[in-house]
Amino acid sequence: MINGSMYILRQEQVLDTSVDQLWEFISRPENLNEITPPELDFTIISEVPDMMYNGLLVQYDVKLPLLGHSEWVTEIKHIVPGKEFVDEQRIGPYRFWYHYHKIEEAELGVRMIDEVNYMPPYGMLGKLVNKMLIKNKLRDIFEYRKLVLDQRYNTKKAETEFRSN
Repeated sequence: MINGSMYILRQEQVLDTSVDQLWEFISRPENLNEITPPELDFTIISEVPDMMYNGLLVQYDVKLPLLGHSEWVTEIKHIVPGKEFVDEQRIGPYRFWYHYHKIEEAELGVRMIDEVNYMPPYGMLGKLVNKMLIKNKLRDIFEYRKLVLDQRYNTKKAETEFRSN
């Protein structure tokens, strides 16, 4: 945490599928298009392989509120096949972005956990913009993802929490 401006968004949902089926979906970079809200005008502009690998750099173009279109480059790392991985911003709108993805067996299917640790840019101004806009937009994005995955896998339970440290 730097000057108390690190934020965390965490979402868990239980999906009625197998670990193998869910991993097959989330480990394919092109599927990010399917779970991103259309209003973000999200486009992957780099070549991507069928399956992610440690060190993979993925370049996107995304439409951000107030900023217009922005380049975003993330690195895929810390992959444990069938279990977890991280995408970490290398170039983009945040001062810091670390998105941890985990899947595990659950009583009613597979639990998928997303946890994003992020820091807005621009110091105190970024804190204000986070309070007024960013955190709500991120919640909307994750709610959209939850709904898409619900439709795809017949989710049994989902919950989202947001907190700042």
